[in-house]
Amino acid sequence: MPAAPIIKAVVFDFDGLMFNTEEIFNLSGKELLRRRGKEMTPALLGMMMGRRSDEAFPMMIEALGLTEDPAVLRAEERAIFYDMLWKHVAPMPGLFELLAHIETRGLPKGVATSSRRPYIESLLAHFKLRDRFPVTLTAEDVTHGKPHPEVYLTAATRIGVEPGEMLVLEDSEMGTRAAAAAGAVAVSVPHEHSRNHNFSTAHLIANGLHDPRILQLIAGE
Repeated sequence: MPAAPIIKAVVFDFDGLMFNTEEIFNLSGKELLRRRGKEMTPALLGMMMGRRSDEAFPMMIEALGLTEDPAVLRAEERAIFYDMLWKHVAPMPGLFELLAHIETRGLPKGVATSSRRPYIESLLAHFKLRDRFPVTLTAEDVTHGKPHPEVYLTAATRIGVEPGEMLVLEDSEMGTRAAAAAGAVAVSVPHEHSRNHNFSTAHLIANGLHDPRILQLIAGE
């Protein structure tokens, strides 16, 4: 059996991993498409999940045969999403317990997401988490979106560790592929909307953030 990886840092994806925002994206996407007589299917949501919005919306337009400008659709969806956000947003189960465990071990943490900075900052501030993540990488910080490994290679550089010493927690196939391609220890944490994704590139598929196997990886067991 190969030796357990030595973990020196932990990097979190954001939507669907730290917070239940993929459910809110699903609701806002459904409303956006309902207005056009279309449906947000699980397959369409899965195709878009984990990607930057400037990549995901053209894919949606092509898949559904829409003719509107992607920027117009994105703006409308953002308005719907923010109207729903503060009514529904909540931390994913086990998040705060896992953060406390990582901090007890003195490991640096980061966030690496396909979403944009003002949105990320607003949620981190709302849940009093901003100071607990010294490194945050967003869509504005990279040239290539997930599944390209750029965001996780950049995270490793910013934190000051080798990619193979970094545990990455992801909820989507695109994010897991990005982490694995970067050479990080990729742990997939599926939820209702990503449980059918292909996580074959993951080091571990966890049963939530409270899965004891995540703690064992962090401890090098």
